[in-house]
Amino acid sequence: MEHAHTEIKDLETQYHIGLKKGDVGRYVLLPGDPGRVSKIAQYFDNAEKVAENREYTTYTGYVDGIKISSTSTGIGCPSAAIALEELIRVGADTFIRVGTAGSLLREVKLGDVVISTGAVREEGTSRQYVPLSYPAVSDMDVCLALREACKNLDLRYHCGIMHCKDAFYIEESDMIPQAKHNLDLWETWIKANVKATSMESSALFTIGTIRGVRVGEITAIIGLTYDNTPIVKKVGVEEAIKAAIEAVRILHKWDSK
Repeated sequence: MEHAHTEIKDLETQYHIGLKKGDVGRYVLLPGDPGRVSKIAQYFDNAEKVAENREYTTYTGYVDGIKISSTSTGIGCPSAAIALEELIRVGADTFIRVGTAGSLLREVKLGDVVISTGAVREEGTSRQYVPLSYPAVSDMDVCLALREACKNLDLRYHCGIMHCKDAFYIEESDMIPQAKHNLDLWETWIKANVKATSMESSALFTIGTIRGVRVGEITAIIGLTYDNTPIVKKVGVEEAIKAAIEAVRILHKWDSK
């Protein structure tokens, strides 16, 4: 009988993220780096590590009495998609990716933050959900809350489209077969006013829309991709974290009306 109970309990715990219902709040911040989760949790009251498995580390705590969690997604869309799917299964419904990115426009400077309104789907994960003609857009409420948060905190921010990709080192290598093609695409995105490039947004936005949950993103600019330097200095991350937490306060206020 005890063995049967254990089997049922195991079925309730999500295979990859190691979480079950009640472990997380409805609001979840999604950094890529597992090491960034504990940094985010420093802003929580009564923060507790509730799970750690593979690239997925989760802390849960409270901000002004609001239950809030942070789960790392690892690098790239496949692992981010798994985290999002399983977090939805355990009851979360509002997500803010807190990440880093490389600027594609000169006016988007190191240390600035970018609030993503949508994303170029130049990755493979979301294509296995729905055709490329389906747009990857962030949730309007989350975008507006992030914008208000940045204004409240007096941060230098930009709102616009993010570029999302699978391969990181195409940014700085001319030794790959598609180097010329990739350079032409960079020019296309720059001319199309795409703000920056990172590796998780479009899958998160696409899956979020399909599943009927709210997903947004704020990224700190740590590189200048337009200048062939995808990583320069890790700046703006604390600002992005603070803006995401302030946005949760704002969303909770709106949700409580």
